[in-house]
Amino acid sequence: MKRIYIAAYHQSKFGKLLGMTVPEIVKNAIEGACREISVEPSVLDVGTVGTACNIALNEQGLVSGLAAMVPGLATKPIESVENACASGGQAILSTILKLQAGWGDVGFALGYEKMRDAEGKMDGKLIGKALGYYSHPDERVGKTYVFPHLFAEVMQSYMAQHKVTEADLATIAVEEYNNAHGNPYAQMQKVTVTLDDATKIEGINRYIVDGLPLKTYDCSQITDGYAAMILATEEGLKKLGVKKADCVEIAGYAQATDGLLKEGRDVLRPAGAYRAMNRAYEMAGVKPGEVQVAEVHDCFTVMGAIGTEVIGKAAYGKATQFWKEGKARVDGECGINLSGGLIAKGHPIGATGVAMVGWCFWQLLGKAPATLQVKDARAAATFNIGGPICASVCTVLKRT
Repeated sequence: MKRIYIAAYHQSKFGKLLGMTVPEIVKNAIEGACREISVEPSVLDVGTVGTACNIALNEQGLVSGLAAMVPGLATKPIESVENACASGGQAILSTILKLQAGWGDVGFALGYEKMRDAEGKMDGKLIGKALGYYSHPDERVGKTYVFPHLFAEVMQSYMAQHKVTEADLATIAVEEYNNAHGNPYAQMQKVTVTLDDATKIEGINRYIVDGLPLKTYDCSQITDGYAAMILATEEGLKKLGVKKADCVEIAGYAQATDGLLKEGRDVLRPAGAYRAMNRAYEMAGVKPGEVQVAEVHDCFTVMGAIGTEVIGKAAYGKATQFWKEGKARVDGECGINLSGGLIAKGHPIGATGVAMVGWCFWQLLGKAPATLQVKDARAAATFNIGGPICASVCTVLKRT
């Protein structure tokens, strides 16, 4: 197996891309990543674009063809992938596999989503419908907003199984909003949320589904954004003129898929997620205790908790205690979702998995914002999911 390195990372600010078109998003992302290390796109041998809602929301398919329109990329092996909210993570894996197959030495992985219109407004009904396609048809019946409803059920199960409260889970959101203050790329950078805000039913904070515990502040954001990185083998780094010391190795990576139907599965202990994470750790030769930075897929606070358990930082059912004790903070045992997570940084579906790995890249190189930088971080882990804890993409990164 060839060693794979992240040579460069670039992203937009998450939130609203306004009048930027899909072709412009793809072009800006690729060229932006190339500018980070002063190379031309023509040096890229292969590439992958990850996006989930592009056809439903933007009426545009075959986005790999848009990437091929970037000067220097015509005729290159480029594909587009969709794996729901794990599309970005899947894009990274797809490019890694092309490099492992010998199709080239340098590649790009790009993820994006355009979920708002040119004025920054969103059509909640349309977005809810588009996201609902990533659930099993049998579990859409009777649900107005499919995914908030499904995860409200997961939240209810987690609370009952582990005897935790709404406030316990809300602690995760409060910590992440606080982290977002220091991240200039975060959608909710200027928003402050207290535990009282996150638990009291007033103003914008309301129960999403009658009879279920999920509230507004438990939810991630509707977000525009893009993120792109350049991946390379050791030979590729020589071609790029980039030193290993300026890179981060993706030392472990894995993907696993559980059945799409949530009913009948143990979603509090998702088999595919644990299998992928454990395989990534094994491949990297890293143990969970060695990881000092992590980004987990907190589309809802309950997933922030489950994700903390999947990466091995908290025992089953003990994640909220980990967060409440401050162990997920920048000066804690492991800085988890210091970017603000999906809840406060934002959740542009296709970009999410790329941005999670990109944030860890910055952390391991000491390039994160000063107030959020984990001291002397050597290893990081990411856990990116798609659907009702169905598709799982996991990575382990090491400083070279």
